[in-house]
Amino acid sequence: MSAIATAGPDIDQPDALSITLVPGTVIRDEYVQARGPWSAVVAAGDVLTIVDLEGNQAVDCLLYAAGNTATRYSAATTIAAQRSIVLTTGSVLRADSGAALMTVVADEVGVHDTIGGACSQESNTLRYGQHTHEQHACVENFLIEGSAWGLGKTDLVSNINWFMNVPVDPDGALGIVDGLSAPGKRVALRAEIDTLVLVSNCPQVNNPCNGFYPSPVRMIVTRPEA
Repeated sequence: MSAIATAGPDIDQPDALSITLVPGTVIRDEYVQARGPWSAVVAAGDVLTIVDLEGNQAVDCLLYAAGNTATRYSAATTIAAQRSIVLTTGSVLRADSGAALMTVVADEVGVHDTIGGACSQESNTLRYGQHTHEQHACVENFLIEGSAWGLGKTDLVSNINWFMNVPVDPDGALGIVDGLSAPGKRVALRAEIDTLVLVSNCPQVNNPCNGFYPSPVRMIVTRPEA
């Protein structure tokens, strides 16, 4: 749906089949520009591979059941079910009901965030000063892209941050620090039901989540062979 997702940059890039983590037929292969939104319905059984092209880029993500967007990703249910605040291979992304939306089937980073939230103009102002209020943020991306699917502000919930590193200290303090990813690192998600995936390729420049320099990512959907 996104006008910002493109067929590819001007520079040569590897063929999609050579970089996906799960073999299959390529259904979609799109680039999401730095700071831009993206969305698609990933059919049950298909696999979405997210490629961190330049490294250290946070990819904010929301999930909804395509047939009923009232069924949506729940950070609290997901964390409670797996007894961990980070996502990696084997993590099941669940709705409030406990129903599985997607499963992480392969991961080259090992740590993805569930608690850091999405930047907004309001949170930027609070954290970094009034001069940041007009900076584009992830909430705005979610609202722009979500509107194409009939979603509004009340439909936004706590999100996943692929590739983002948010360690928690023994005293409970947390912070957004340099990522653990690197150029070309990937994470692959299998849809357990038809799932609407909403993404903000984070525009944040005030903390290290993007290395202070937002960069593009690649979204590849494959259909495994029967």
